[in-house]
Amino acid sequence: MKHKKRLGRGYGSGKGGHTVGRGAKGSKARGKIPVWFEGGQLPLIRRLPFKRGKDRFGRLRPKPIGINVQLLNRLPEGSQVTGDILVKYGLITDKEARLMGVKILGEGELQRKLTVMVPVSAGAAKKITQAGGSV
Repeated sequence: MKHKKRLGRGYGSGKGGHTVGRGAKGSKARGKIPVWFEGGQLPLIRRLPFKRGKDRFGRLRPKPIGINVQLLNRLPEGSQVTGDILVKYGLITDKEARLMGVKILGEGELQRKLTVMVPVSAGAAKKITQAGGSV
């Protein structure tokens, strides 16, 4: 069986001696080069402008999933609206409920009396109380 040539282990290893098949000088003849290295020019991340203002870290927080009031008509009369019951009836996924949360928005009409335990918009709260429910 023919053994693999061990690079960089001297002249007796079967693969050259001091340059070990890498040619002469240059960055490729030396150690590892980071993936983000751009050949010594100013890196892309430093060429871009700073994101300034209050909104700077806003994209780090996921926004809640918006569910309109009209979709709550799928739930049974008198039920408590929580993240778990919305997952049970297929209005949101379990991952969305855990990571982002839910907010009820005011689009559409509500025909059922429900007790809502999740955050709601002002318009949604008005429609829920008009239907006989509570927030």
